[in-house]
Amino acid sequence: MALLREDSKGNSKADVRRVDGGLSIIASGTVITGDVKTDGTVKVEGEVLGNVYAGQQVLLARGSRVKGDVQSREAVIGGIVEGAIRATERVEIQATAIVQGDVTTQRIVIAEGGQVNGGLEMTKKGAPGGPELMRP
Repeated sequence: MALLREDSKGNSKADVRRVDGGLSIIASGTVITGDVKTDGTVKVEGEVLGNVYAGQQVLLARGSRVKGDVQSREAVIGGIVEGAIRATERVEIQATAIVQGDVTTQRIVIAEGGQVNGGLEMTKKGAPGGPELMRP
């Protein structure tokens, strides 16, 4: 992900430093069959028929779908997940979200209208059995 910065003459230049491992977007209308893995952030606007592993964040837009597990540091869910969510730090279930599976995390926010149809396990940071990311 490139950032813009100005040089001493006021000209904008692209700063090509990578920020948090980068951003991958699965666009609306796109269907991925198989697992998605990244060290950065994945934004799903389409559909993934497989597991999603991200080192930083998994963002599911309204109308998106994942038929598999989601693992990340943080997950923000606005679409449908048919599988477990395991986030080492935080999960946000938005009003448009439907989760058909278990959620394991340290912190969770569930907006009015958001659905979790499964178990919820709240863990403490560094606790044995806590939500460490599994390496596929």
